[in-house]
Amino acid sequence: MHIVVCVKQVPDTKIIKINPKTNTLDRRSAPAILNPYDAHAVQEAVKIKEKTGGTISVLSMGPPQATAVIKKSIEIGADRGYLISDRAFAGADTLATSYALSKALERINKELQVDMVICGKHAIDGDTGQVGPGIARRMDIPPVTNVIEVSEVNLKENTVLIKRKLTNGYELIQSELPCLLTVEKEINDIEYSPMTNMIQAARYEPVIWAVSDLENVERTQLGLKGSPTIVGKMFTPPRPEGGKRLEGSADGQVGQLMEVLKEKKDLFTLQSSK
Repeated sequence: MHIVVCVKQVPDTKIIKINPKTNTLDRRSAPAILNPYDAHAVQEAVKIKEKTGGTISVLSMGPPQATAVIKKSIEIGADRGYLISDRAFAGADTLATSYALSKALERINKELQVDMVICGKHAIDGDTGQVGPGIARRMDIPPVTNVIEVSEVNLKENTVLIKRKLTNGYELIQSELPCLLTVEKEINDIEYSPMTNMIQAARYEPVIWAVSDLENVERTQLGLKGSPTIVGKMFTPPRPEGGKRLEGSADGQVGQLMEVLKEKKDLFTLQSSK
């Protein structure tokens, strides 16, 4: 079984600051890390490989320094890694990113058939959750989002049993292979890497592809040219206000509460009518 995990290098959002003049992320203010959701995706691929055997590849798009997240994935337990890096990819939104990654997956699939693609639920710097489903759409394979458990992989029948989280509960799905999963953090715990993995990761050199190494690429769908969306503005959200305390008799508090609820209802009705 061949599993490909798509990973991304992101700034640590616990530390990063916003430039007050430009309202953009000051990426120099925080270290670059492996997207936490993607780390869980790699760990889940390792768990599946332990049961089924096979190969784990990781794929990323970014500048040359993004090889660091591929090495980190090797440390977790991946077997090999690919980085697509080219100025033509710069400025890509989720649409252009999913296109570029799908073209890289096409080449990987020619080298070794891809049976499953795993992505993190979303990247912590963008928080859209669009790249995974976008890749699945371009590859014409079923996407399953918000996965919290991979219960069973049946290679004889080419199926996988998956548990995914919904707003009001859970859903158990049987999907055909190949398919694409986007995983939640709760799907597993990141295990400590053995020393052999650390040594292998330190010595490992990922395969790096430019646009010219991919086949049948429409350059108009890459980078800024292929990105119909732009970030209009970024800002720090205001701090939440404290709750309103109701005082007085029980009957008086009920009256105050009804007034608050009526205000909220009128505000919601006004916003819905716009």
